[in-house]
Amino acid sequence: MRKVLIFLIAAALFPSLCFGQAKVGTAGAQFLEIGVSARAMGMGEAFLGMVDDASALYYNPAGLTQLESKEVMLTHIEYPAEIKYDFAGLVYPTPNFGGVWGVAFYVLNTGEMPLTTPDHPLPSGVTFVARDFAAGLSYARSLTDRFSIGATFKFVQEAYGEEKATGWAADMGTLYNSGYKGFKIAMVISNFGPDFKFLKEEYPLPMNFKFGGTMEVLNNEIHKTTLNLEGSHPNDNMEKYNMGIEHWYKDTFAGRIGYNLQYDTGGISVGLGIKYPLANINMRVDYGYHDFGYLEEIHKFSFGLTF
Repeated sequence: MRKVLIFLIAAALFPSLCFGQAKVGTAGAQFLEIGVSARAMGMGEAFLGMVDDASALYYNPAGLTQLESKEVMLTHIEYPAEIKYDFAGLVYPTPNFGGVWGVAFYVLNTGEMPLTTPDHPLPSGVTFVARDFAAGLSYARSLTDRFSIGATFKFVQEAYGEEKATGWAADMGTLYNSGYKGFKIAMVISNFGPDFKFLKEEYPLPMNFKFGGTMEVLNNEIHKTTLNLEGSHPNDNMEKYNMGIEHWYKDTFAGRIGYNLQYDTGGISVGLGIKYPLANINMRVDYGYHDFGYLEEIHKFSFGLTF
């Protein structure tokens, strides 16, 4: 127990050593920062310590140890300017090997856009597509009955027309369950890896340190309410904070609300969810809405199957 607490304190101090100052707008591959869960969006993306579904592949690989069955998850997001983002993940527990494996795919697509240059600033009928892609392999295991670790290795590619930048990134996460009223603490370092090089320019990945906690404030046969708090320190911006609440009724219907602090746009988010058993398969459908302030609102849909 003492070793675990020392590790948590050391990790909490780690951001001040890694990120001495904010360098706004200096990191590339920003699609790696897009949350993949409508459930998490409804709680303001405060999901680090609570994550107990296939979206742990993105939020915290250590959370994969909370899954006891195979699970598939699909997410679709519609952004302004006809930009689309899709996520697909598969989690596969392997009790004989003492851990949980998972794979995930991320695709951001802008669709056809007119090609212009400084010499020809007007559309000429020629178009191009901007597309970002990542594929990740995750593994997690429990070191004790309360402490878990996990890691993800990702292949990352950014493509603009015929030009491409390719590289890799890694995530490392921890999850500690106190055993008291569902109180859990989690930490993640995401998108750690070498700089990307696009044409002649190099830029870092959007590395981020996140620290979060969750606690059940109500839990009985009919109602379950969970409070989530999270803070993050990205390498290209100042600290950000998220908070969210999720309430389940009879473990079937869920309502969620969240709020973001220190963000450039957006604030309140809300969401709904439903679980429905189908034979030997449990289906989950989640919806999230986020008010982006000056930009259009964002709608996110997630679909999951546990079997």
